[in-house]
Amino acid sequence: MPQSILMITAITGAENCAMVLSKQFGMLVETASNRREALAALRRREFALVIIDQSLVEHVEDGMDSFFKHAGLAIPLEINFAISGCGRVVREVRAALLRREREQDMALTAAASSIQSYLRDTVAGLLLQTQLALAEPGISPHLSERLQLVLELAAGLRQRLDKPAPLLPPPIMRTNARLQPGTAPTA
Repeated sequence: MPQSILMITAITGAENCAMVLSKQFGMLVETASNRREALAALRRREFALVIIDQSLVEHVEDGMDSFFKHAGLAIPLEINFAISGCGRVVREVRAALLRREREQDMALTAAASSIQSYLRDTVAGLLLQTQLALAEPGISPHLSERLQLVLELAAGLRQRLDKPAPLLPPPIMRTNARLQPGTAPTA
């Protein structure tokens, strides 16, 4: 995952908030004061998160839909900087990054489960077809030996697939730029 944040706002003090975010999450935070600068930044690099000032969204005719298409996999986060302090921005960013991490873990688990199911079905088919081939009358001893090896390999693979998958280690959360395994950051 890219380790940078793009903050799009023309509000004064944005640089200070960017420094706080950078220190809090240990990520590079780039600021853009308008849509053109933001698009240029999105062309230069990929971002984990794009924070956009709500006042900029309201003044754009298409509601920034085309802009977010350029954002790729970055998490879009609209914040009203006029009424939100930097502390709230930090909390919103933390929540968004944690949500992204949970979603990635769930997607990884679902993909692993899908692959494991597919492999189980394939191995079951291999076992069945190999057993049927071994039961055919008149196969040569040499072919029987090879089929027996295939049967043993497929049975071994089936046993490995039937074992419960190891649990994923607890995610590493960032708090004050220090890594702490398995702990939730505080606001």
